Amino acid sequence: MELGYTVAQLAELLASREISSVELTKAYLDRIAERDVELGAYLTICSERALSDAERADCNAGGLSGIPFALKDNICTKGIRTTCASRMLENFVPPYESTVSERLGKSGCVLLGKLNMDEFAMGSTTENSYFKKTRNPKALDRVPGGSSGGAAAAVAADEAPFALGSDTGGSVRQPTAFCGVVGMKPTYGRVSRYGLVAFASSLDQIGPITKDIYDNALVLGAIAGKDSRDATSVGEREDFTENISGGVKGLVIGVPDEFFGDEVSEPVRTAVLAAAERFERLGAKLERVSLSMLKYALPAYYIISSAEASSNLARFDGVRYGRRSESFTDIEELYEKSRGEGFGDEVKRRIMLGTFVLSSGYYDEYYKKAMRVRSTVKQSFASAFERCDLIISPVAPTTAWRFGEKPDPVSRYLADIFTVPASLAGLPALSMPCGEDSEGLPIGMQLIGREFSEALIYRAGYAFERDRSKEKPKL
Repeated sequence: MELGYTVAQLAELLASREISSVELTKAYLDRIAERDVELGAYLTICSERALSDAERADCNAGGLSGIPFALKDNICTKGIRTTCASRMLENFVPPYESTVSERLGKSGCVLLGKLNMDEFAMGSTTENSYFKKTRNPKALDRVPGGSSGGAAAAVAADEAPFALGSDTGGSVRQPTAFCGVVGMKPTYGRVSRYGLVAFASSLDQIGPITKDIYDNALVLGAIAGKDSRDATSVGEREDFTENISGGVKGLVIGVPDEFFGDEVSEPVRTAVLAAAERFERLGAKLERVSLSMLKYALPAYYIISSAEASSNLARFDGVRYGRRSESFTDIEELYEKSRGEGFGDEVKRRIMLGTFVLSSGYYDEYYKKAMRVRSTVKQSFASAFERCDLIISPVAPTTAWRFGEKPDPVSRYLADIFTVPASLAGLPALSMPCGEDSEGLPIGMQLIGREFSEALIYRAGYAFERDRSKEKPKL
């Protein structure tokens, strides 16, 4: 069968018995076999399990039952290898299931496999994987973004109808912008982190990656809600599609000057400002707002996230679990060699930075100041939302760059400048396509809302998406 359907379309075809989940799953597995050799989105493919799950799903049609999906490889799956794209966890098979994959399994969804990523979710290009790099399906010489690059690439290339990624400082939003698909970073706590291998615990959130807005709302509804195994999770289960066609008339959308500075390329600036004007034509009001904290958010994020990474990754020492060096003379050498051999350069860089900012004499100078900046970022958003309902911005300053074009890690960190603020504030933020540059590369815009305003964000995104689709020629 042909692929390219949305999740909602597939759900209708399955419910009407026009196709079976087994047929659908086989089609996606064939697509992966055909395309993934050059794309490199998958690390593990679960063919036998997927077909077995599809057979069971065919007995229970309805909802998301029978829909295939894929997971970023830092989301634990019982009995299926979960590597975080690291040599340290090359052969790790979790004895338990993450909450999000458990909820999707109970809904009847069919797991196709685990997706490539930057090692331990640290990176913006999916070049930091120990195993391989993932290519952008829109242009194979370009990066797909990161750290959820495999997830965004798989959905964009029709290797999965939807995927789940994780977002710490933009790791769902930036790759979806680069690959031309839709990604949501939910409010912190909206989705359980149980079973997500931690990078920075106060920032990490699991989010859906889909072809369109409606699909994204469907999937978030299936995975969101309080979980007794995650004390930071909050909220009841919610149907985010209920009022999705309500439009934007009467909404006030904030346009922050600080998000459209000199660091933004002209094609990105033009496309996102044109998107803001489209919202105005649809009945929204545009309001200039100030988020002057932007220049402080990025350094604060890297201090806080690296400090938490240093703590979270301390348990990978070659003793409890993870890769163990085969040559050592004492326990200290075991730690040094196991961690030295198991972690890649980017992970080591962030662990060292995090250890430094937490060390005696530097804690007050760096970490404590970064936490004060975080509070200021939250207050800046709160002040802005007194004047507007949503904030529009670019997702990234540029479109996807070529492999090797940004060898300096600092230049790659700067690509997170527009996604990091919402992460620091714990706010929901949606990435969706709003145009293309002269080379046909996707441009993504970001919609940021108040805490737990995902339904409103989806409503605005859906209105924009439907209006924009009218301009596209029908095939």
